[in-house]
Amino acid sequence: MAKVKSKWVCQNCGYETASYLGRCPECAQFGTFIEEITTNVKISENSKPSNLLSGETKISKIKDIELDEKIRFKTNIEELDRVLGGGFVQGSLSLLAGDPGIGKSTLVLQTTKNICEIEYNNENLKVLYICAEESPHQVKLRAKRLEVEPDSLYLTNQTCIDEVINQIDIIKPDFLIVDSIQSVFCSSIASGAGSVSQIRECTNVLMRIAKQRNITTVIIGHVTKEGNIAGPKVLEHMVDCVINFEGDKYKQFRILRCIKNRFGTISEVGVFKMEDEGLVEINTPSQMFLDFKEPAPGSAIVATLEGSRILLHEIQALVGSTNYANPRRVAVGLEYNRLLQVIAIIEKKIGLNLSKQDVYVNVVGGIDIIEPSYDLALALSIISSVRDIPITQDTIIIGELGLLGEVRYVDNIERRLSEAYKLGFKRAIIPQVSEKINSKIKNIDLEIVQVSKVSQAIKGALQG
Repeated sequence: MAKVKSKWVCQNCGYETASYLGRCPECAQFGTFIEEITTNVKISENSKPSNLLSGETKISKIKDIELDEKIRFKTNIEELDRVLGGGFVQGSLSLLAGDPGIGKSTLVLQTTKNICEIEYNNENLKVLYICAEESPHQVKLRAKRLEVEPDSLYLTNQTCIDEVINQIDIIKPDFLIVDSIQSVFCSSIASGAGSVSQIRECTNVLMRIAKQRNITTVIIGHVTKEGNIAGPKVLEHMVDCVINFEGDKYKQFRILRCIKNRFGTISEVGVFKMEDEGLVEINTPSQMFLDFKEPAPGSAIVATLEGSRILLHEIQALVGSTNYANPRRVAVGLEYNRLLQVIAIIEKKIGLNLSKQDVYVNVVGGIDIIEPSYDLALALSIISSVRDIPITQDTIIIGELGLLGEVRYVDNIERRLSEAYKLGFKRAIIPQVSEKINSKIKNIDLEIVQVSKVSQAIKGALQG
């Protein structure tokens, strides 16, 4: 007879305990424990393993393994292929995560159109779309708007993973999409769909299906309000590729960022724009993020490196007096602790007291910057707002700040300056560089000001 037990599982990190806890000792979150029922079945000597996931396994020498010509599926969506390192790898399991309404389902549906056009052995590749959150009619409405109606695309709104396996046996797809992993469940687990146990088990089943049957699989996962992938973090360790879909769903721009990729680099990003006809690729994103107007106090332009791509962003700062004892520090698109560090450097090295002033900073376009090359631009935008003096027009600012107030060198300075020149900038404030780098940038038609301290950058950047 099966023995029934219960355990309490944190829905944020997957930590398990025998009793309820108000605060998780692993991730320090409150109210995240949910009771889950587990059943331990004693396996007899005569019992046989389930054949749903059975597959032939053998030992092979690595030099004897031959790669198939369809080892990668190119989606023909350049921005997506860039992030994936050339396309989806055959038999891989990828996780696409993002906020609800950001465009995850739209992206995978647009991808199926190109996947279904690929021919292999005189047949188009088959795609099975598990629309667990919607009915096939609802997906059809979106597909009609996106003009995605290939003959080899199959839809089902089945939510039981065991029935999904049966349908895979019937269709024999080359590409599988599960939308979303929080909506499917395994009948052998007592807890509800979306719980830690269900997500872990369903992902494990899909992983074995992908590896044993060489089915390229994409699962969609939602994120929490803190920006973490909903469910256990173990999801990220089980899959081959983790792609984050970032951006403000109320704005047009979207950033596709790979944070794990077993088959390629994780430094590339893709940029899209949400239109009525779906997601449109942006091949020159810097022009979309910049809007040249009359110079205004608190605005600074920085060139950042995202993978092999140079992106230009506008950082805006607003500094105002406050009547409260603790002034506010708000950072949108930038790391909050980095903002505090830059403010501390300004107060210590410049002598500008910001203890009685609120500081708000924002990256225009709803894009997050993760590399430290924006430190100098952030500092100058804050100082520009405090003194109400605009930064010189058509000036690009590049540099990392050290705690001693020095401006430090950043990588690929020559590529950043070349991109700024192409976009019409005439002046650049950069850190001190070596003679080798000087020889590379002297041919760039920009007025280049090299600085070693923040105080020097202020004199070179602010008008008046």
